[in-house]
Formats: sequence, structure tokens, C-alpha cells
Amino acid sequence: MAGRISDEDIALVRERSPIADIVGEHIQLRNAGGGNLKGLCPFHDEKSPSFNVTPARGYWYCFGCGEGGDVITFVRRLEHLSFAEAVERLANRAGIQLRYEQGGYVPGREQGERSRLIEAHRAAAEFYAAKLSAAEAAPGRRFLSERGFERVDAERFGVGYAPAEWEALARHLMARGFTAAELIKGGLAKEGRRGPIDRFRGRLVWPIRDITGDVIGFGARKLNDAEDGPKYLNTPESPLYRKSEVLYGVDLAKREISKRSQAVIVEGYTDVMACHLSGVPTAVATCGTAFGEEHIKVLRRLLLDQSGSRGEVIFTFDGDAAGQKAALRAFAEEQKFVTQTFVAVQQDGLDPCDLRLKHGEAAVRDLVASREPLFAFAIRSVISRYDVSTNEGRLSALDAAAPIVAGIKDRSLRQLYAVDLDRWLGFNNERFVVDRIAEISATAAPARPQRPAGPRRVADLTDPGVRTEAEVLRLAVQRPALLGARFEAIGAEAFTLPEHVALHRLIIDAGGTAAAGPGGREWVDRLLAEADESLRGMVTRFAVEELRADLTSEERYASAMLAALEMISVTRAIEQLKSRMQRTNPVEEQQEYNRLFGELVALEQQRRVLRERAAGS
Repeated sequence: MAGRISDEDIALVRERSPIADIVGEHIQLRNAGGGNLKGLCPFHDEKSPSFNVTPARGYWYCFGCGEGGDVITFVRRLEHLSFAEAVERLANRAGIQLRYEQGGYVPGREQGERSRLIEAHRAAAEFYAAKLSAAEAAPGRRFLSERGFERVDAERFGVGYAPAEWEALARHLMARGFTAAELIKGGLAKEGRRGPIDRFRGRLVWPIRDITGDVIGFGARKLNDAEDGPKYLNTPESPLYRKSEVLYGVDLAKREISKRSQAVIVEGYTDVMACHLSGVPTAVATCGTAFGEEHIKVLRRLLLDQSGSRGEVIFTFDGDAAGQKAALRAFAEEQKFVTQTFVAVQQDGLDPCDLRLKHGEAAVRDLVASREPLFAFAIRSVISRYDVSTNEGRLSALDAAAPIVAGIKDRSLRQLYAVDLDRWLGFNNERFVVDRIAEISATAAPARPQRPAGPRRVADLTDPGVRTEAEVLRLAVQRPALLGARFEAIGAEAFTLPEHVALHRLIIDAGGTAAAGPGGREWVDRLLAEADESLRGMVTRFAVEELRADLTSEERYASAMLAALEMISVTRAIEQLKSRMQRTNPVEEQQEYNRLFGELVALEQQRRVLRERAAGS
């Protein structure tokens, strides 16, 4: 059984794993003011960014789904890892050698499963790359050369060769301490009659990396077409490799995708290579599966795809029937992007790899530059199946294209494409085309399914009093020294929401704001350590949320917020006191009435003082 990672090493991993860098490898972050960064949440679908990162305190929080935590929590949640596996992954990235209690450090044996599989794939990639120089790999080198790739290009993309042997890789990895079970579970080998046998044999091999650059699988191309087996063979589904989420080349393209707000989708590994070598470094490809919803999520996070985005997603397809079919498939997913979506089609049927080989690198760049909107391409593709020189053909083409136009969610864009469709078909009767689209749309539209419940929302703080409570608690979490002992003097009755009452009690129990010092990471960690599950999310959220204070007058602002909270509490007491006075007879209960009146005068005076302090903000 694995030993426990030492607390000192866990703290060191956090310290050397800047949260903005780790999160920034997966989503594009932009300055949100107040030292915060913002991007699209990787844990739920959203149109506008609600995922916040506070580098100074090392925490993240999503105001859309309520998830939050530190850098270890982020990696755990994103990669579906255990705590130890997440720490090990970050430690490897930071070059930290972890120590394990209950027996000390044991290399390899006590690592988490994912870390072991990642290491096995890295070793396999090195093995395949080294074999590309062997004499038996000559067909592989010839394959690359015939497609215009040099040795330096193969090295850049990590292309290798799998020997035409049954156990070459398995023997190599098992000699390095990996078990047969690990090789089979990771998809590197299959179960044979006498042990594991290599999954890839006699093939050219491309390492497939995740967005952080770790090898998680391979794509392999058959070199002898006469041999049995598919032309392309990919790693099977495994704890590392989920083909519906994988994009080949995303590790190399991610920064340029974010920088240029552009992603180019191609169909194969050599197409990605050709695009990158031709000056289109935003190219990625799916791996043995159609482009789908999970791929969209990956790109949307890199593009920071949101309302008003000027980014581009460009699909490249062959100009043949299969390419048109692929484009129409893409159209079905297109509207899950907010950014603009295009198609770039080479009419002579050349893919980017062949285009570069035949016409040069400039032709690849020109292909991408010649993109046309996906809506227009999809509509034109349907029209091309019909003879529009006849009335019957035009009407059939209209009926076939109408569902595509009707499916455009943007009403203004839908109207413009209806006008284009009329022009392309030659009716010269926009009203007729628009009415026909509406008619077909009404009869063909399926019943709208009930949408599942959306992500959990945080409390709606619209009440001014509740907003003041939240701001004071936010200060207590982020800047406790600004509140000092005055916060502790405020009773729980000053807070109305049960979760605010509970957080106030947690802060007091953790030592209070007077003893918390300047706050920062250590104070937040102390609160999280003492919080139960129901409060951890709120602590993280308040640690990340931006304060409304001007940084040049934080002390005055904190004092004003405390006064405002106290004033609300006093106002509540005044209202209760007035209610009691209304129920008290000033003649028959004169003494009690006078006492209540004296309390009312004192409270009103206190409220005036607090109002003046609150106005100081």
C-alpha cells in the first residue's frame, strides 16, 4: 500500500505550482481586475466566463457551478485523479521528488496509477522515436519523405516506429519496472497466450498528447497495405485516453489558438504536421472519431468563446462527397460555438498534407484564408445535389435546404441566409422562400426535449442587507486585519442568511480576525481546514471574489462596511422596538412605554453615528 505523501512536500508542490500557470494550460484567462483572472469554466458549459482565479491566494472558484479550490483540487477535478495522483502529477511538473511516510520514498512503486501510466507512455514514445532510425524502419522514413517531411520534422512531432515484433515494446517496458497489467490497462499491449504482446507492430507511430504535453496514447499507420488490420490504429479507451476528448496537436497549438483566437480542424496527423510547418500553428485533429461536443468544450476554453467573440473555428474538408458529408456533420455541432465557424475546402480534393507537397506551404495558408462561413457551405452543398435550372429542381433544393436555414439560432442571421438562399436558387421572391422555410420548419421540428437542470447556482444576493453581510465576510476572509476585533464584537444576529451565520461562527472559531494577521493563503487554508463540506465552497468563493474597495482606501472601506452592517442590525432592532411600543398602552403602561422610548432614542442616535461612518466609504 502506498505511503502518505509528507505534508511538507504537499506544501512545496502548492508553492511551486502557480495556479494561474496550471489553469492557463487548459483555459484562456484574461485580466478581471483586482488581481483576479477570468475564463470559461472547464467543468460546465457556459456562454460567458464565470470561472475566477486569484493567483495571490492560490484559489479558483466558478460562480456558475459553485466549484472551487486550490491548484491540487483543480487538477483532481479536471483529470479525475485521487489526491495523491494530483500531487504526484504537479510534483513531476515542478521537478519535485516526493517523500512518502510509512517507509520513505520508493521510486515508481508508490506512485498513483495515472502517474505510472503517464510514465509508461513517455517511455514508449521515446522507444518508438529511437526505433525510427533502425534499418527495419526504412518504409516509415520513406513514407514521411514522400509526404515532404524531413527527419527534423519527425523529431518535432515525436513520430516513431513500432518494430514488427510481438513483444519488443512490452519487453522494453517490463525491463524498466512496468507490469504487464499496467501495459494492458494503458492500451500499450494486449493479452497474449504467454503474456502481453505489443498493440502496435510494423507501423509508423504518432504520440498523442493531452493539453499539458503528457503522452496519453498513440496513433499508428500501417506501412504495408497488403497486411491485415486497419490502415490507422489508435490506442483504445483507457484511464488516460478518451478519444471523444482528444485533439491531436493541441499541446503544440494551444498558445497560438488563444493568441490568434483561431482553431483549424483537420482530419489527420500528417495534415496537422503540414499545417504547422506551413505557418498555420493553430491546427488540430480528432483521433479516430468524428468531431463532437467534447472537442468543442476543449476549443471553447482555449478560445475563451463567449458572446461578442471574434474568434474563428475553421474546418478543412475535401471537396468530395465524403468531405461535404463531414462538413454537414460539423454543422450539426456548429451552434454550440459562440465564435464564427468556417469551412475551407480544397476543390481539387487535396488535403493539407498533399496540398503542401504539390503546391507548397503558401497554398496551405491560402486554403485557410479562403474559408467561407459553415452555414453558407452547408446550404450550398445541399443545393448542389439538385438541378436548379428547372422549377422542380429549385423547389426540391429549397425544401432540402430549408431545415438548415431554419436551424440557425440567430434570428437576424437566419433572415440573411434566407435572402441568400432565394438568390442562389434564382426565385427572386424572398417572401416565398421565407414562408416556405417557416412552413417546413414548423412541420419538421421535433418536440423540444426538457432541458436537464442547470449547474448549481450560488445565492442571489440582491437584497442590500445581505450584500453588505457578504462583503463584510469577504473582507474577513481576504483582509481580516482590516476588520480586527470589531468583527468579533458583531454577534451572529447581525447576519440573516444561515450560511452567513455559519461562516461568521467558523471565523470566530478559527481564532477570529484580530488574530488572523494580514490573512492571505495561510488564513484561508486554516478556514478551509476547519470548515465542514457545506462551508468550504463559500470560503473559497469569498477568497476569490473581488472586493469592491478601492485599494488606496481599504481601511476606510472596511470600517464603513462594518458600520453599514451594524446599522442594519440596529435598524432591525429599532423596527422591533417600534412594534413593541405600538402594542404598549402609553397611559396604562406608562413606565414600560417610557423605558422603550428611551431605548428608541438611544438606538436612533447610534444609527445616526453608524450612518455617518458608513457614508465614509
